[in-house]
Amino acid sequence: MNRKISYVILALTGLILASCNNSPKEHSDATTTTKTDTVTVSQGVNSKGIGRFKDVPLTHPLDTVMVAKGQPLYEAKCAACHKITAEKLVGPGWKGVTDRRTPEWIMNFITNTEVMLDKDLAAQAEVVTCLVRMPNQDLTDEQARQILEYMRHNDGKN
Repeated sequence: MNRKISYVILALTGLILASCNNSPKEHSDATTTTKTDTVTVSQGVNSKGIGRFKDVPLTHPLDTVMVAKGQPLYEAKCAACHKITAEKLVGPGWKGVTDRRTPEWIMNFITNTEVMLDKDLAAQAEVVTCLVRMPNQDLTDEQARQILEYMRHNDGKN
């Protein structure tokens, strides 16, 4: 009986490790939207997520003051779980995140973390991959915007 349990545990461990594969994934521009209760649940690169951010105007060129303020916020609040490369740590790596997600989705995820994890399919997919829910970091809208600008800088945006 113990041998059967060992095989089951080994198989489950393999499945868990396979689910945290760090290889880049193809992303479609398609957006899937469904209704659950009274909340719209979206997934896709065009999704704005769930929260108060419906339109986030971006600066061109990058706002260097926001980038400079975003870096220490990243180091204090984010670096323990996220690398700025594509490599997964506890959470997914940040490299390319501004290509995969809209500015609104990123801002909503940072500032409305619990709801996004409960209702947004793209956020839920990250939990399945990483096996950990991101904790709410209690950042202000201004701090979240500074982190977004730092992410844009990290992705080589101008």
